[in-house]
Amino acid sequence: MDRYIFLQRGGCGERPEMTPEQMEAGMKAWMDWVKSGTEEGWLVDPGNPLSKIGAVVQSDLSVTDGPFAESKELVGGYTIVEARDMAAACELAKQTIKLAGGGKIEVRKFANTGK
Repeated sequence: MDRYIFLQRGGCGERPEMTPEQMEAGMKAWMDWVKSGTEEGWLVDPGNPLSKIGAVVQSDLSVTDGPFAESKELVGGYTIVEARDMAAACELAKQTIKLAGGGKIEVRKFANTGK
């Protein structure tokens, strides 16, 4: 199995307003997904949301505020999974995007992590 990281990008402005009941149902769906992935062994790290606060260190050693100029490219969070191949990882990412309710997920394979 190889390890993959899901980078959740953008999507904050695309989410519809939700009632408290809808938010509760969404949180339950997320927790069920985490429990399922943990029990089945493919979820390595459910990840965390990331703050919009950040910095970029350039090769000339200068530092600029913020990781991206455009909010659509902002990395909002991450998840780490194990999957047999990229296609299987993308199927897991599809489950994640349904739970996120918007944005997009970049799926990247970690180098040299096969077991």
